[in-house]
Amino acid sequence: MKVTCGIDWSEKHHDVALIDADGNLLARRRITDDVAGWKVLLELFAEHGDTLDEQIPVAIETSRGLLVACLRATGRTVYAINPLSVARYRERHTVARAKSDHADAMTLANILRVDAAHHRPLPTDSELVQAIAVLARAQQDAVWNRQQLANQFRSLLREYFPSALKAFQVKGIGLTSREARAVLQTAPTPSQAAKLTKAQLRAALRRSGRQRNLDAWADRLHALFQEQTLHQLPLVEAAFGT
Repeated sequence: MKVTCGIDWSEKHHDVALIDADGNLLARRRITDDVAGWKVLLELFAEHGDTLDEQIPVAIETSRGLLVACLRATGRTVYAINPLSVARYRERHTVARAKSDHADAMTLANILRVDAAHHRPLPTDSELVQAIAVLARAQQDAVWNRQQLANQFRSLLREYFPSALKAFQVKGIGLTSREARAVLQTAPTPSQAAKLTKAQLRAALRRSGRQRNLDAWADRLHALFQEQTLHQLPLVEAAFGT
């Protein structure tokens, strides 16, 4: 009797469903997200024929977290099923939009029962490879977050300070640059920027760490900030600056 397991996870608890080769429910349990819950899950596996030679495969909607790490450490096959795929499988059996944790666990178990060959299990990576993956993912997330913040910042400046956008549209220099941060920290509104002297701009650029072409940069920024532009009302502009 081939048994498959589906786990609908959440931050505080997880719903577990075990089914046989015919799709019959063998066991269902809600476990806590801690050591006690992990022990209950292992006992549930053992009760339904889980051995070192033939471990029960698990389907879950995430590839991260302590539960997944513990499942992978046992050496069993773990499938991280995309939530969108789970939703499509769910729609094959019901049109109800109400979410049920137990039903989702059953759906995950059934996905393995009928379509395991169409899904890729998590690789049996070594500890070192998993550690590298964590660091690579963190670096990628940091890049994406920085770009997202830069896009939000660009949208904000477009509403009240277009000169700043023009000032830092330079190859290799953008709104995430240290020069932009230093200048906009000194003068976060166009009215304040228009009052900056070349010496003040040069000092801000020097504080940012720039060492070359300080005079050329200060002259360019000073000319841009002196140009006539559209303005928000004074209090509104100050609010945007804040």
